[in-house]
Amino acid sequence: MSQPGSAPDPGSASPDGSRARELHARKWGYVLSGSEVIPLTSEDLERELRGELDALCSLVTAEPFDVAAAERIGERVVALGYVGEEGLRGTVDVLGGGLPALPGFRAAHADRVAKAIGALATGFLVAIRREVLEQQERLQLSLLKAVRDAKWNLEESRARFDEVVTSSASGVVIVGLDGRLLRVNTAICDMLSRTAEELTGTTLFDLVHPDTVGKLRSALRAVVEGGRDRVRQAQLLPRANGDVARISLTASLLRDSRGAPDHFVVVVEDGTELALLQGELNRQALNDVLTGLPNRQFFSSHLESAVRRADPAHGVTLLHLDLDAFGMVRDSLGWRAGDRLLVHVAQRLTSLLALEKAMVARFDGGEFGVLVENTATTPDVATIATAVNRELAEPVYVDGHGLALSASIGVARGSSRDQDHVELLRAADQALRRAKVARRGQWVLFDPDQDTADRATHALAVGMPGAWEQGEFAVRYRPVARLSDGHLDSAEAVLSWDRPDGLVGHERCVELAERTGFALPLGEWLLGTAAGQVRWWGRGAPPLTVAVTAHQASDADLVSRVVRVLDNTGLRADRLVLGVPVGAVALAEAADNLGVLAETGVRTALEDFGLGPDDLAAALDFGVRSVRVPKRLVDLRNRQGAAHAAAVIPVLREADITVVVDGIATEEQAAWWRDAGADLATGPLFGPDRLAVDFARDFLVGS
Repeated sequence: MSQPGSAPDPGSASPDGSRARELHARKWGYVLSGSEVIPLTSEDLERELRGELDALCSLVTAEPFDVAAAERIGERVVALGYVGEEGLRGTVDVLGGGLPALPGFRAAHADRVAKAIGALATGFLVAIRREVLEQQERLQLSLLKAVRDAKWNLEESRARFDEVVTSSASGVVIVGLDGRLLRVNTAICDMLSRTAEELTGTTLFDLVHPDTVGKLRSALRAVVEGGRDRVRQAQLLPRANGDVARISLTASLLRDSRGAPDHFVVVVEDGTELALLQGELNRQALNDVLTGLPNRQFFSSHLESAVRRADPAHGVTLLHLDLDAFGMVRDSLGWRAGDRLLVHVAQRLTSLLALEKAMVARFDGGEFGVLVENTATTPDVATIATAVNRELAEPVYVDGHGLALSASIGVARGSSRDQDHVELLRAADQALRRAKVARRGQWVLFDPDQDTADRATHALAVGMPGAWEQGEFAVRYRPVARLSDGHLDSAEAVLSWDRPDGLVGHERCVELAERTGFALPLGEWLLGTAAGQVRWWGRGAPPLTVAVTAHQASDADLVSRVVRVLDNTGLRADRLVLGVPVGAVALAEAADNLGVLAETGVRTALEDFGLGPDDLAAALDFGVRSVRVPKRLVDLRNRQGAAHAAAVIPVLREADITVVVDGIATEEQAAWWRDAGADLATGPLFGPDRLAVDFARDFLVGS
C-alpha cells in the first residue's frame, strides 16, 4: 500500500511536478512559435524553455530573491529568435496563469511568483530595447557612411539616404547646428501627427517638452564642442492632437569635408506603445481579467502594506467570502451565466463598501476577499457581514434566470502592525471553513483558541501515515460478551496509537484518519491484521467484528479490499462481521457494497443504531445480522428510553437480528439491557481493549 508523501519543494521537480513543467514548457513554446519567428525546432524550443522554467521556479523559493537572475531569463528568451511584444504578452499570460498552479507552490509563494514574472518582463523589455538601440547604432553607421559617400557622389548618396530614411520605422531628422529641422522622414511625421511641411523649418527644441529643452540644448552643444560623440536621451514629444509621445532620441554629429561640424542626424524611436504594453501587462498580472478586481496576489501585497500602516486603535478587518451554491449555477446554467453572476457580485460588493477604505478582490471560483482599514466610524463585523448577504440576496437576472446567492464568510481581525499578513489570510480562510460547516449564509469570526485546538488536531491527522510507517499503531481486541452469562461471544478489532504523550484510542484514531482520507488504507490494514490474527488463533478463535466508517462503506473498492483480505488470510467469510454506520446505508454505493458482501457470506451489522423508526426500517430492509446501540444511549433507562427499547427490540428479535449494546460500564446497565432484550454488549464491565497476546491469554487459553 502506497503511503502519502510530503509536499515537493517548488524549486525542485517531483515526478508529477516534472511532468507538469514539461507540459507547461510545451504550452509556452506553442504560444511563442505561434506569434514570433524563432529559428528552432519545436523540440529544441521546448527544451530551451523547460530549462528557463526550471530556473524561474528555483528563483521563486531562493533566498534572497535574485531579481537580476529573473531578468536574465527574460533576456535569454528574447535571444531565442525574433521575440517581441506578442511574445512578451504570451509569455506573461502563460506564466501568470500556470506558474502558481504547478505542484508544490503554496499561497505563500504568490508574491514571489508575481515578482518573478515582473522581473522576467523587465528582462524582456531590456533585451528588446537593447536590440532597438543596436538597430539605431547600425542605422546611424549606415547614415554616416551614406553622408560621407555623398561628398564624392552626391546623387548616389542622396538616393541611398532616401531609401534608408524612407523605409525606416524609426523617425529620422536632419538637424542644423542651430537646431532647425532640415529634413524629416515619414515615421517622425506619423509619431507627431504632423506633415513634413509643418515640421521643416521648426527647431528640434520646439518639438520636445519645454522642461527638457535646456538638457537637450546642453547635450548638443557638448557634441559640437567635441566633448561627446553623440547624445542619447529619453524625451517627451507633444503630438498635434494633444497626446504625448515617449521617445528615445539619439543625435550624431556629421562633419563636412574639412572636419568642421555640419549638421546632426537625429534618430527617434517611439516607446509609447512599449510603455503602454508594460503597463497593461502589469495590470493583467495584478487584476482579475473577468471582474477587473484585484487578484489574490495584488490583494496579498496590499494587505501586507495595510497591516503595517493600520491604526493600532482600530486595526484592519479581513473577510474571506465564498458564494454558496455557485458551483450549482455553473453546472446547471453554464459558465457564461456563472461569469456574469461573478461580475454582478463584484459590482455589488464594490458599491456596498464604497464609503469605506476598503479593497475588494476576487480570489478563485466564487471566492472573494475584502479588506477594510478600520476607522472610528467603520461598522462592526456583524453589520458588514449582514449587509453583504442582504445585498447579495437581491436577485439579478442572467439569461432570464433570477439568481441570488448567499455567502459564507470567514472574518479575521488584525490589530498589530507586526502581524504576519499571510497568517491573517490563513486565519480568515480557517474561519471560512468553520462557517461553511454550519448553515449557508453564515459568518464566523476567527477564534485563536479554537484554531490552536484545530491545528493540534490537524497535526495529529497529517502525522498518522508516518506514525503508522514507524510502527506506532497496533490492533487491539475488544471483547464482545453475552449479556445472558457474561461469556465471550466475539472479538472486535480496534485501533490504538502509542504516542509519547499517551495512547490514542480507536474512536479518536478513526476521527483523525477520516480528515485526511487515510481511513481507507488504515482500515484495510486493520482488517487484514485482525483477520490474520483470528486465523492464527485457530479453531478456538471467536468471530471477528470490524467497524468501517461511512467513507469506507461507500468506497468503490470496499468489496475487493474485503475479498482480498479473506483470500490472503484464509479467514472464512461467515466468521467476519462488518459494521457499517446506519446513516451510510442511504448512500447508493454503500447499499450496493452491503448487498455484494452479503452474497459473499460476510455478515453485516448496523453501527450507531438509534432505536428510531428510520433505523429499524434500515435494519429490516438491508437484511443485516446485527445492530449496535451506541454508547450515548446506554443510560436510556427512563420511561421514554424503556418505551423505545420495548417497541424496537422485539421486532429485531423476531427478524433474527442480534442486538449489541456498546459502552456497558456497570452491572446495573447490563441487567437493564438484558431485561430489555439485548443479546450482546461491549464496555468497561467486560474489560479493556487488549493486545492479541493478552486477549488470547484471558479468553482463549483453555477454551
